[in-house]
Amino acid sequence: MPEPYGRDGGGEIALVDTLDRLLAGGVVVSGDLTEEQEERIGLTLMLLDDRMTELRERYGLRPEDLNLDLGPLGPLLPRE
Repeated sequence: MPEPYGRDGGGEIALVDTLDRLLAGGVVVSGDLTEEQEERIGLTLMLLDDRMTELRERYGLRPEDLNLDLGPLGPLLPRE
């Protein structure tokens, strides 16, 4: 199995996945953006989601494998 950065690349993939979920969840307030900016963000998120799927498949990871465990605080994102 390829190793992009670090031991298995899971940390980097988890970070990107977390950012993708936060942005897709509405962290950006659309009223502050032009229509063109909203379209660019939407396209970027779709491309990011596609790339995340490719990376998960490449490294044999499931989406739930990327939910960072914050110890006593629990998982970073709600479990699906």
